[in-house]
Amino acid sequence: MSLPRWLAVAAALTALATQTVSTGSSQAAPNTGGTRINEMQVVATHNSYHRELSGAEQRAQLEVDPGANPNLFYSHSPLAEQLDEQEVRSVELDVLPDPKGGLYRWPLVRKNAGLPPLEDPAWGEPGTKVFHIVDADYNTTCVQLTECLKQIRGWSQNNPGHVPLLVMLEFKASEDRFERLGGVESPAWEESTFRTLEDEIRSVFKSNQLITPDDVRRPGLTLEQSVLQHGWPTVAQSAGKVMFAMDNTNQVRTSYLAGHPNLEGRVLFTDSAPGTPSAGFMKRNDPRGTNAAEIADLVKRGYIVRTRSDVPMSTVLNRDTTMRELALGSGAQIVSTDFPAAGMSARYDRDFFVSLPGPDAARCNPVSAPKNCRDDKLDH
Repeated sequence: MSLPRWLAVAAALTALATQTVSTGSSQAAPNTGGTRINEMQVVATHNSYHRELSGAEQRAQLEVDPGANPNLFYSHSPLAEQLDEQEVRSVELDVLPDPKGGLYRWPLVRKNAGLPPLEDPAWGEPGTKVFHIVDADYNTTCVQLTECLKQIRGWSQNNPGHVPLLVMLEFKASEDRFERLGGVESPAWEESTFRTLEDEIRSVFKSNQLITPDDVRRPGLTLEQSVLQHGWPTVAQSAGKVMFAMDNTNQVRTSYLAGHPNLEGRVLFTDSAPGTPSAGFMKRNDPRGTNAAEIADLVKRGYIVRTRSDVPMSTVLNRDTTMRELALGSGAQIVSTDFPAAGMSARYDRDFFVSLPGPDAARCNPVSAPKNCRDDKLDH
C-alpha cells in the first residue's frame, strides 16, 4: 500500500533535512541513557484556550476588527480533552496581567453589542488572565491562568506516564487601535507581573513536576552550553512533568532576561537565538522555503524547536497542506496546529487536520532520534 501523499512528502523532506544538517562542532550530546526529550516529536495546539464569540458578539466584533472573519472563527475543546481525546502534547496560552481583577470584564465588543459584562466571576478576580485580544476576542475555555493549569495538572495526574508537556505562553498587551475606541489599557509586563505569573505556576505545579532552566543548566556552564554539550533530560526522567516557554521575542523577553542571562531562577525557557547564553528553546513558525533545513539543523544540534503546520484560516480555505508536510518533516519537536482532530475544519467544507503518522501521541524525532528509539515507548 502506498503512503499518503503528505506522509510521503514528509519522509522525503526528513531525508533531505538530515543530509543537509550542519556538521559543525556544536552537536547534541550522544544518547547514553535513553531517548531525550529533544529526540521526539509531538503535536501542539495554537491558541489552545480559544473559543469564538457568539453570533451577536461576532457582528459587533467585525465592526471593530473586520479581519476577524474568518481568522478568529475557530474553537478548541477544553485543554484536558485536547490532551486526552486529541493526543495533543503541547498547548499555547495567551496571558495578560490583571493584578486587581475585573479589568477585562466588560470588553468593548460586548458594550457595542449592548451586552452586559462577562458573567464568569473569574473575570473579576485578581490574577493572570488567558484570552486572545483585549476588548475584541476574549472567549476562552479557562479565564484564569491557574484554572487552565489545574486542568492540565488534573489530566497529568491521571496519566503520569505522559511525555513532558510544553506550555507555550505568549505575553499579550492591549492594542492601541482598541484603546482609541474606548477599550482598556493593560498593565505592563515587568518584574512584578512576571513574579505573579511564576508564583501562579508554582502554586499549581510542585518543583518536582516542572522542568525549568535550572534543572537543565550544568554548574559553570551557560544554559546553551549545557544543552549542546550534555543534552536535555531523558523522556523517562521527564515523564509526567511540565515545562514552560515564552513565545515573545520583543521587549517582554528582554525584561524577563534582565538579571537572568541564563534564566537563573526563572520558570520559563525563552525563544533565544543560537549563540546566546539562554538558548535552548526557539521557535521557527514558518517551516517553508529554506526554513525546513534550518529547523533540522537546529534540532540536530540539540535545540528544541516549535514550528507551525497551518495559519488560520488561509491554510484551510486554500486546501494548502504544504506547511503541514514541511513541519512534520523538519524534525521540529513541537508542531503546532489549530486543527488537531478530524472534523474541526468541516464547517468550512474542508478536511484539514494535523496528527502524527501512527497511533502514538509522540513519535521518535525523524531527524534526531537515536536508532533504539521506539514510538510506543515514549508516551504511556
